[in-house]
Amino acid sequence: MLALKDECMHPATDKPYIKTSVGGKDNSTEGIQDGITHGFVVEFESEEYRDYYVAKDPAHLAFVKSIEEVVEKAQVVDFAPGVF
Repeated sequence: MLALKDECMHPATDKPYIKTSVGGKDNSTEGIQDGITHGFVVEFESEEYRDYYVAKDPAHLAFVKSIEEVVEKAQVVDFAPGVF
């Protein structure tokens, strides 16, 4: 997952377009993870880049397909920092 930061290339520039990508294994003691074991935050420069990543980026789509058999549950939350 984290390698996608360098593997996802924007079609117009042929350069990586993911601003930041971090993640790790859950270590919360709260007990409200509801089956989620890992978390990732991927930051994009714009909603346009995010939308391309989700729907069209070949590297991302191949990654999603490659984990279909091993991921039991996924949850996605999109947000704009500071917008509440």
